[in-house]
Amino acid sequence: MTTGQLHLEGLTKSYGSRTVLDDVGFDVSPGRLTGFVGGNGAGKTTTMRIILGVLAADAGSVTLNGTPLGPADRRRFGYMPEERGLYPKMKVLEQVVYLARLHGFDKADATARATALLEELGLGERLNDTIESLSLGNQQRAQIAAALVHDPEVLILDEPFSGLDPLAVDVVADVLQARAAQGASILFSSHQLDVVERLCDDLIIIAGGTIRAAGSRDQLRAQHSTLRYELDSTGDAGWLRAEAGVDVVDFEGGTALFDVDGPETAQRVLREAVGRGAVNGFTQQHPSLAQIFKEVIR
Repeated sequence: MTTGQLHLEGLTKSYGSRTVLDDVGFDVSPGRLTGFVGGNGAGKTTTMRIILGVLAADAGSVTLNGTPLGPADRRRFGYMPEERGLYPKMKVLEQVVYLARLHGFDKADATARATALLEELGLGERLNDTIESLSLGNQQRAQIAAALVHDPEVLILDEPFSGLDPLAVDVVADVLQARAAQGASILFSSHQLDVVERLCDDLIIIAGGTIRAAGSRDQLRAQHSTLRYELDSTGDAGWLRAEAGVDVVDFEGGTALFDVDGPETAQRVLREAVGRGAVNGFTQQHPSLAQIFKEVIR
């Protein structure tokens, strides 16, 4: 698989007086899963459709490895729309083979690719079932297979985990992580923030058509971390209430969650805790994706 750096810069899109995208820009890097999150109407699907050439931007550019995208480049893309897009009366294997052949694979290669991928996605026993006979979750797996069967360089997935139970989420996540490990650039949107937090290497948060936060998962956690700590000790942590510069959020026995007014206060608290008895843990708390999301879209 060849790899490609997808770069968006200054994307703007309006419908009449309504601005849908306003100076949207970010990167989707090879070998990384990029989560794209935002509320309904935030601009995620519009951005994806501009990447794919389905919509034209009013301004801005999308490049792959520094070159403007053309039809030949987009043939190396895989796309899974949020809406169901498969032929309901076709058999699962037949449908995915058909799509592989549209990408230029001969019948034998297309069949081998489609069979292996559907088995990887847990649909090995449903190859000869019609799409419409599958559960919504299994239709989602088949749709993901359709997006992946030609081994795309760039993968754009709109709500790929919608309708999947926890076990199916794990199966699909494993498949996407394997494709990223092979060098694919993967952009996926999801309302399931816990799944995004677990999977993504990089994160883009959009609201009202503007990018509110972008960076690696760890970078964003560090940027939005507060000076909140958890102390796990053998004694009673109630003494923290009397410490200057400390605001106790919660405590029970020797465990306490508290905010401090600076790193020096945190170090002083740790020294005091050690002086009072055994300390099992003293860790800074990092915000969840859900907390960061709520903070940046206010």
